[in-house]
Amino acid sequence: METENLQALLTPEGQSLLAELREYSPGDELALATRLRRDHPAGLVSAALAQARLRQRAQAKFGEDAALMYFTPNGVEQSTRRSVAEWRARRFAALGVRRLADLCCGIGGDAIALARAGIAVLAVDRDPAACAAAAANAAALGVAELVEVRCADVADVDVTGYDAVFTDPGRRTSKGRVFDPEAYSPPLSWAVGAARRTPVGALKIAPGIPHELVPEDAEAEWVSDHGDVKEAVLWFGTGADHRHRATLLPLGATLTGGDLPDPAAGPVGRYLYEPDGAVIRAHLVAEVAREVGGRLIDPMIAYVTADHLVPTAHAHAYELTDVLPFNVKRLKALLRERGAGTVVIKKRGLAMTPEELRRKLKPEGPNSATVILSRVGDGHLMMIGRPVTAPAGGPDQAQAQT
Repeated sequence: METENLQALLTPEGQSLLAELREYSPGDELALATRLRRDHPAGLVSAALAQARLRQRAQAKFGEDAALMYFTPNGVEQSTRRSVAEWRARRFAALGVRRLADLCCGIGGDAIALARAGIAVLAVDRDPAACAAAAANAAALGVAELVEVRCADVADVDVTGYDAVFTDPGRRTSKGRVFDPEAYSPPLSWAVGAARRTPVGALKIAPGIPHELVPEDAEAEWVSDHGDVKEAVLWFGTGADHRHRATLLPLGATLTGGDLPDPAAGPVGRYLYEPDGAVIRAHLVAEVAREVGGRLIDPMIAYVTADHLVPTAHAHAYELTDVLPFNVKRLKALLRERGAGTVVIKKRGLAMTPEELRRKLKPEGPNSATVILSRVGDGHLMMIGRPVTAPAGGPDQAQAQT
């Protein structure tokens, strides 16, 4: 989106067009565009249609706010999900932050959440279109008095007098994702330096960052939303006495630690626990095992088993009815005996995908079952059971993990 297009959309005529397009169906776009161009400039209609498409894509991240916001294509892809931004804003507010510099602010998703938490924000980005969208979004959502948008290189910003710095480096180029943290824009080392210049600092990183790259004075937090790991953040100045944190949204359940030795492995018991993805990324499986009094089923697999059920917000628990060596024919027969037509398949340590296995099983019947496949030692197990606790904000459908 060009800055000029956004400015045109902010006019009364542009606002009228956006209001008319709020509930439009993409399948009707051609006929709708033809009709609208009879009464409005073609360029304005094209800009409004593009913005309407972006708003529809952004609903998954921003909910009802998306209908009022302004987006760039990169902004939709790279902006922080509203629930995650609000969680982070609450952490900043709880740490006493009242003035914050939001570097690489993009379209302003984090800045809006921070302002809603009562924090005055300097939002900085070098992309004029992103800055225009950030300013328009702050105004549209009623927080413009707390958000100052500045189009500049973040390296030129003086953060003296601010309580905190938050940096969200660019991790994509025209060629795709960037995996080397020093190839971020700005580089990880620069962002770490910026975070240390104020009493509190934070910077967003890819969830898959190697733990050895986490600075000694940082607290690393991995955040999941409805079971999907969304991001990791390095925090400075929090006073935390632990190095790793996993936060599970929407419940806000938090697990900290990172210093326990790896738990021992042992035989599969009556219950199986699947730690949340954020817990696994944060290397806090040992903390879950201690919490439930359990053990691993294999030293290299993040499944915890126990003989007794202990409620936990940090893992999904399953009561097992069958634990057998993996065999497709045997599994198909067991599911057919039980009339299990709805089968959730989870797996770790196997090359076969859930989709491939489902095609082989051809499940039928009115009942449901959960099938959990795992490597154990030199072989593979199939475990059949049912969930006994509601997922801690997790998805309705299981996700395969390898």
